[in-house]
Amino acid sequence: MRKKFVQYGVIALVVIIGIIALNTQKEEKPSYQPRDYAEIIESGVLRAVTEYNAISYHVADDTLQGFDYELLHAFAADQKLKLEITPEMSFEQRLKGVIEGKFDILATGTVITTQSKDTLLFTHPLALSKQVLVQRKQEEGEPDSTYITSQLDLAHKKLHVIKGSPALLRLHNLMNEIADTIYIEEVAQYGPEQLLAMVAGKDIDYAVCDENIASQLLPRFPNLDINTAISFTQFYAWGVSKHAPVLLDSLNLWLDQFSKTKAYRQLQQKYFN
Repeated sequence: MRKKFVQYGVIALVVIIGIIALNTQKEEKPSYQPRDYAEIIESGVLRAVTEYNAISYHVADDTLQGFDYELLHAFAADQKLKLEITPEMSFEQRLKGVIEGKFDILATGTVITTQSKDTLLFTHPLALSKQVLVQRKQEEGEPDSTYITSQLDLAHKKLHVIKGSPALLRLHNLMNEIADTIYIEEVAQYGPEQLLAMVAGKDIDYAVCDENIASQLLPRFPNLDINTAISFTQFYAWGVSKHAPVLLDSLNLWLDQFSKTKAYRQLQQKYFN
């Protein structure tokens, strides 16, 4: 009897170890490495990450649209590559995915700054934009203590910003410029559209968003105002890994040629007027 108990114990132990091993294998994440142009061409697949917003990538009339979405498709088709696009709301996760090699291209308008150039290689600029304050319009004929007309009025106000956004660096610099404190609330789970909706619905008073995106969304939120600039006008571009200089050159060469076409001018008109 004792011998049987030992045998049963050994069998149970083997089963438990097997289950743990299977679960461990299931939980193991695939490993990635940054790829340059030759490796991408060899695989036949281009992996891009973008943001779900009114400019880059969105659904309209049951159809996927977006400036970056359509531009990516044109590039992939020209290079005879299958395109895999992943929408990711978190700027930090987009950046991490490109650095680690999960994605080949960060294909959403990303502001080019000294800080961002430390982590990515950027294509030639694709757009000009700036960060703006999103707030509710001032009621006509009524004083409104929450309405901001100058960056100096931002002192002691709470601004909601997407977590990891390049706008954070600008806001910290702005605090030095106005010599006062601005309270910053980083939002991880929402994108610009949700932030605008929260301001419009009076859930929050202020948010900071990209002007191009906010402008596209304003018709849906007629009570919002985006006339107060937070930053200067800056260049926005796509980013690739520091380990992909040939991919960068290939993208720049293609973009330089495609930007001279009628198709590109139509894209610009469609999304940036």
